[in-house]
Amino acid sequence: MSLDDVLAQIDSNLDTATNHLMDLLRIQSISTDPAYKAECDKAADWLVADLKSIGVDAAKRPTQGHPMVVGHIGDDNSDLPHVLFYGHYDVQPVDPLNLWTSPPFEPKLEETENGTVIRGRGASDDKGQLMTFVEACRAWKAVHGTLPCRITFFFEGEEESGSPSLIPFMQDNAAELKADIALICDTSMVSRGVPSIASQLRGMLKDEFTIIGPRIDLHSGHYGGPGLNPLRELSRIVDSFYDQHTGRVAVEGFYEGVHEVPADQLRQWQNSGFNESDYLNSVGYSQAHGEKAYSTLEQQWSRPTLEVNGLWGGYNGAGSKTVIPSQAHCKITCRLVGDMDPDVLRDKIRTHVGAQLSPDAKVVWDQDLEGSPASVMNITRPEFEAARSALSDEWEREAVFCGMGGSIPIAGFFKSVLGMDAMLVGYANEDDAIHSPNEKYDLKSFHKGIRSWARILDALTK
Repeated sequence: MSLDDVLAQIDSNLDTATNHLMDLLRIQSISTDPAYKAECDKAADWLVADLKSIGVDAAKRPTQGHPMVVGHIGDDNSDLPHVLFYGHYDVQPVDPLNLWTSPPFEPKLEETENGTVIRGRGASDDKGQLMTFVEACRAWKAVHGTLPCRITFFFEGEEESGSPSLIPFMQDNAAELKADIALICDTSMVSRGVPSIASQLRGMLKDEFTIIGPRIDLHSGHYGGPGLNPLRELSRIVDSFYDQHTGRVAVEGFYEGVHEVPADQLRQWQNSGFNESDYLNSVGYSQAHGEKAYSTLEQQWSRPTLEVNGLWGGYNGAGSKTVIPSQAHCKITCRLVGDMDPDVLRDKIRTHVGAQLSPDAKVVWDQDLEGSPASVMNITRPEFEAARSALSDEWEREAVFCGMGGSIPIAGFFKSVLGMDAMLVGYANEDDAIHSPNEKYDLKSFHKGIRSWARILDALTK
């Protein structure tokens, strides 16, 4: 028996696997709403039973929040590779419900212009993706009676609500969770039909500050002219963050730790099928507005940003109120890349703001916001090229090591807490509407995702 037999098993059982996923999608495992605690427990129980059905020693493990599901299969004393597979069974809330075209927890198959899709909350993020791996293992076990390597399954129930229990659980169970490499299926393909392995994820720095001027709001007739206006002060400071000619951030030292993309990786990005016009036009842009020396993909994946997320102050009600406000407020976030240090960068930004202040203005910073560095995957490990080759064979086009504009903290936690590298392979498409009404997962993504994991497991053992 060979890999071909496993792939044939996957093909012949696609309907069964799809119905199986539908059962999991019916469970309303919304982690952020306490009203759905029992549903989260139900989803964890469902996964434990499912893993046990293919011979995995699985259990629901308590936390301060929703439970983890942990399972093991394979001989601890064997020389076979040991992988950990991570996914999450919780989902986002479904509001606004009136925008759904069908009930979010009554999943169904639906025909679209791009083929058949699985419609329902969690179909793409992350139950459908999670089950591609489980179904690959089910098929492999059915054909061979065993799995090709040692596997630890690690399913979380709080990813959509900030993962408050994740790091403590990983720290308390580090020896049990440690493996050769972590596999994560919670990402998308760079474009439809282009298999993708995320090689870098941007980190995050959050901060918030208040500019304080007069001790109270002032009459703009009495003090207009001589009075310092915190909103004007804030507008000038925000403008100072940027070089309008180059699109670069103008904070001194901002780009320390930023590296250029290697030529071979940049070639993969350029040949990935990414359509810049579609990407920009879909949200009403006619051009990219970041660093002028870099392509849109580079701006999104490999360049850092400083974004203003909110500005407010003064009077915002109906009509007019002629005041000079006493305060103005600003929320910012930075996306980090390479070796940028969020704590060091926070100090640089605060120093920059302080240097811009006019007399009679002062700044107060929020003390409780977070920062996390970027995650850069070690794609020189042989597992990465083995997986890329396996994906290329399945999708019949070159798989790419792509970047990601967002942040997936679990990848960094595997490294910082467990000392493990992580490989992120996902089959979602950008139009899957995750976190939004009418979420879907392409049936092709589900089918070929299962086949892809079978190929990857086979490649990792050679």
